[in-house]
This record gives sequence, structure tokens and C-alpha cells, in this order.
Amino acid sequence: MKRYLFIVVLLISITAPVMVPSHSFATTIAAIMSSDQPRYREAHQAFLKAIAGRGYAAPATEIVLLTPNPDPLSWIAAVRKLNSSRPDLIVTYGAPAALTAVRESIGIPVVSVDVFVSDQAPKGVCGVSSRVSMATLLKTLLGIHPAQRIGVLYSPREFGSQQQFDDVKKYAGKLGIAIVEGCVTSAATLDPELNRLLDKCDGVIVTEGGILGQQFDQIIARAKARKVPIASTMPGAAEKGAIVSLEINPQEQGHLAAEMAARILEGAKTEFLPLVPPHQIELVINVRRAREIGMEVPYPILRSATRTIQ
Repeated sequence: MKRYLFIVVLLISITAPVMVPSHSFATTIAAIMSSDQPRYREAHQAFLKAIAGRGYAAPATEIVLLTPNPDPLSWIAAVRKLNSSRPDLIVTYGAPAALTAVRESIGIPVVSVDVFVSDQAPKGVCGVSSRVSMATLLKTLLGIHPAQRIGVLYSPREFGSQQQFDDVKKYAGKLGIAIVEGCVTSAATLDPELNRLLDKCDGVIVTEGGILGQQFDQIIARAKARKVPIASTMPGAAEKGAIVSLEINPQEQGHLAAEMAARILEGAKTEFLPLVPPHQIELVINVRRAREIGMEVPYPILRSATRTIQ
């Protein structure tokens, strides 16, 4: 009887289909956004198109997008969840998600997109930088509207936003310009900080950040009513009413990230890959908005612009 059972079990083991996780036959890419911003959505769509062009498309490739709440605990929870599911690659949008993924992921390579960091990239971060010259942004604003006090809205919880604020402070000090901090730690703190800056300052710089990006239209409307010029690094800022914007191209960010992601999926190691700078940077001047708030843009400033909005 025992011999008969052994033969039956052996036959079943030979004839039964082998159950292998689908992950063995497919590439899985997980994407995490620091916050749900249009710039990150646009970069992600460009990434999807570019990575598909390199042979990583459905049904062989699965790409999962995570949009956690824009706070440190949510970013950490998202990465730790991926440690359990074990994707082949993590793609992050924005510095907060990027730095969290590099720190918290266990053995999963990370490609960072739209990361504003200082000249020296943090250890382990590869991908595409969104670093632009805050000196150029500040000098252009001052060239249109000479000012002695400039307010800066920034979020200390977001690495890129903090970096931009630090850069503005450094360059403003060299120019003898006073900087007034507008520290936004939550959505509830935005209104009082913005009102304080509009009361005290001749112009306001809005750094990148989840809360600031989500409330940018409100910031623009209030500044227009007070005839205070806004400058920003957010893609599309000038179209929305900033008189100066210094913008990276989200589509380029996605394409460059796809190139690096493909290299990693084909065997490259992240520790040997760089954080590449953006190639396409636009200095956009909104001449129409400047006139609406009683300012004229000098000809030398217009000549320096990549694009103008009339």
C-alpha cells in the first residue's frame, strides 16, 4: 500500500503543472510620487512611453504607480511595502520619495526623477536632476522689479524645496537683499505664511513642493490682487501667472529616466550611474502679467528669456 501511494504521488508530481510566480516571467517596475503633481504625472507618462520603446511594455512588463500622502511616514510605508513585493526597479518622482527609497529599499535599485539637489548628489542617488540656477531666477526677478525684501515660500519637509530656499538665501546675501522665510509645514500653514510675505515683501519666490504645487493657483491669485510679483521653478508657473519661471522639461525627465532604467534592468549597477543634469531649461517671462501688476520688463531681460508670454 505504501509503495502504491508513493507511485501515485510521484506521478502527480511529474504530470502536475509547475506553479511559478508570474514575476519570474515579467519585469515589474514600481513608481512612487512624492506628491500628486502635474509635473510628476507628465514625467511619468513620458517614462512609460520611453520605457515601452525600449521593449518594456505589457504584457511582459508591469508598471505600478503609488501616490502616497506627501509626508515622511507615507513615503516610508510605500517603500517598505515594495520591499515585500520585490519589484525589479523603483522609479521615484521628487526628492522626498527618492531619498526615502534609497534609504529604505532593501536590494532594489532606484532611479530618481525630478530631484533638486546640491552640486554633490546624495550617496546612492542616480537618475535625473531638476536643479536649476536659483541665482538666475532671483536676478531675473530683480531685473524686472528691483526689491530689497524677497519672500520665499518653501517646505522644510521636502528636500528639493529646502535646497532651493538655501540657494536663494546664499545668492541674496551676496546681492544685499533681505530674505523673509515663508515656512510651509502643512496646508493649514500656507495661508498665514503667504499673507505675511505679501504684507512684508516686494516679491515672492515659490519653491517646488507638494503643498505649494497643489495651491499654486491660489498663491498666484492672492499675489496678483496685491500686485506682488511671483517667481517660481515649477513647470508651467509662468503660464499660471508667475512673471518669471525657470523650468525643467518634465517630458525630458521621463525620457532620461527611462534610458537609465533600461540600463539597470539590463545589468548596470546604480552605484556606477550618475545623477544627470537636465538639458532643457527654460527661462520664461510673463510680460502680460507684469503689465497687469504695473511693471514693465526691460529689454535686456526679454533678450535673456527662452520664451515670453505676451
